[in-house]
Amino acid sequence: MKEYEQNQQKNKEHYEKVYANYNLNNILYWLNNLEGYLDFVTNYETSWSALYQNDFRNRIKGKKVLEMGCGDCNNAAIMAALGARVYANDIASTSGKIVEQLNGSFDFSHPIVFVEGDFLNNDLASGSFDFVIGKAFLHHLSLPVEREFLKETARLLKTDGEARFFEPAVNSKLLDELRWYIPIGNRPSKFRGEAFRKWKEEDPHPDRSFSSAHFKKAVNEFFEECLIKPVGTLDRFRNLIKNRKWNGRYAKWALKNEQKLPLFLNSKFARSQLIVGKLPLK
Repeated sequence: MKEYEQNQQKNKEHYEKVYANYNLNNILYWLNNLEGYLDFVTNYETSWSALYQNDFRNRIKGKKVLEMGCGDCNNAAIMAALGARVYANDIASTSGKIVEQLNGSFDFSHPIVFVEGDFLNNDLASGSFDFVIGKAFLHHLSLPVEREFLKETARLLKTDGEARFFEPAVNSKLLDELRWYIPIGNRPSKFRGEAFRKWKEEDPHPDRSFSSAHFKKAVNEFFEECLIKPVGTLDRFRNLIKNRKWNGRYAKWALKNEQKLPLFLNSKFARSQLIVGKLPLK
């Protein structure tokens, strides 16, 4: 557990800084233009398109939802605005300050409840949630710790509850290797050896598997059903388009048209995936 505690502390320090001075103006604007915002992000952004599949926005109204790793609380706020009873967990206390400000700035039907600290040490009642959500969260965990998180997720869900995770997908070793040579955000290209090595040392993500086969096996240990939907086969190329206007147009086209591709292609080349666990094993 020492390695787990060190990784947790590393994540906490990293995200305390990231969200320390977070500006709520964008979230509040989106909350006040909810339907238009959701229509936009679910058509143009991979993570939103994946997580909100199968009429998720309407299914959560009045439901009790727990989001692990709520981060900047954007998704937690959107779910609350859609009428869900949202519990938002994060190891970073700054996320709690964002929740407090959101509750004071927007009239949610059910104010967001912040659950601070380690997800594995919560005091929440068993079988009390309709949904447990993780939006790009599990890949922050080492594999043994991921297992404990999935076990805890199954404990917290009702018998007909559902776990939904949006995560990276690595089902092609060649594509996985190639992506490191394309700089994205603050991540330098692997061609820049020293800069890449320094970035890797500071990166809070552990080295681990992101394959669909791994996630299916991991989820099936605690859930009777596991459904995996690959997302982003065509969208993975959008970072090559620098023009903002054409980048956006391509993103919408890619998310729509990749659904026409054969499943074996999407499974092999998708850059991300929606993982759904149903019928938690008690």
